[in-house]
Amino acid sequence: MLCDWKGVIFDFNGTLFFDSDKHVMAWDKLSQKLRGVGISSEELQAHFYGVPNNRAIEYLLQKEYAEEILSHLSKLKEAYYREYCVNDEKNFHLVPGACAFFDQLNEQGIPFAIASASIKENIDFFVESFCLTRWFSPRRIIYDDGSFKNKVEMFHHAAAVIGVPIEECLIFEDSESGIRDALTAGCRNVVVVDSMGVADQYSGKPGIKQIIRDFNEIVVA
Repeated sequence: MLCDWKGVIFDFNGTLFFDSDKHVMAWDKLSQKLRGVGISSEELQAHFYGVPNNRAIEYLLQKEYAEEILSHLSKLKEAYYREYCVNDEKNFHLVPGACAFFDQLNEQGIPFAIASASIKENIDFFVESFCLTRWFSPRRIIYDDGSFKNKVEMFHHAAAVIGVPIEECLIFEDSESGIRDALTAGCRNVVVVDSMGVADQYSGKPGIKQIIRDFNEIVVA
């Protein structure tokens, strides 16, 4: 499988690190703070998963606010999230098989990058907690620095960073919005990491290469 692709792009949350429950708890806590009610599963799929924080917060507030306010609320939500992560020591690790897969990509000379909707504080948290510099240089970790309109732009930037056309990249994603954005970006080789339980609706669909539960399923023995 590896030799078929010239480059690989990974989403992070829900793809390399199974943490969706932590994000749900953090968004729910922020939603309670801002509007007095939690978030429904329909709202999460439509307005939160794979979406830059500022856009998700504007949805909660139902109006546009100054970037300083949105940035403050975004950092607050992510502080909630990081607290939930470190308090769950048992599940605070990369997805099984991910490290071995990174090593195999390096061995075969296939460039790879991360394209994540996470903000810098979380990226720094992940880099330190999971020793990501073992495989990723800083320039190959694309995150929500405020310059990207959406995940489509992030995918294009990640492809440019590794020097591979998006059409020749393999993209790993987990959320409906992330999968949609990967396809919209022009990728026709998407591997769905089924941490969100969306496998049934994507099985056999155009552009979906494979559905996996973890990276042990694709690591070459």
